[in-house]
Amino acid sequence: MTEYYLYIAAALFCIGLMTIMLRRNVISVLMGIELMLNAANLNLVAFSQQDQQFHDGQMFAMFVIVIAAAEAAVALAIVLKMVRTFRTTNVDEVKSLKG
Repeated sequence: MTEYYLYIAAALFCIGLMTIMLRRNVISVLMGIELMLNAANLNLVAFSQQDQQFHDGQMFAMFVIVIAAAEAAVALAIVLKMVRTFRTTNVDEVKSLKG
């Protein structure tokens, strides 16, 4: 049963990785990063289900969710600064945030 979760997590991770590599929009790149973090969470929960006594995987997943929320908040602040300064969300057009 665990292998089905691992297949789904691998598919999510691959979709997120391809989104990061192929898209040039900052919002799309952030969505790819979130997909990869959710794939890691799915792996943690799937492996913690094999051992019913320990819930370490679920606690690690909660920790990753908190870190992902903080990462999203900081990244969106950077995106807002980038849009105000450069008037674009394309990663290739922006070399630095110096302006």
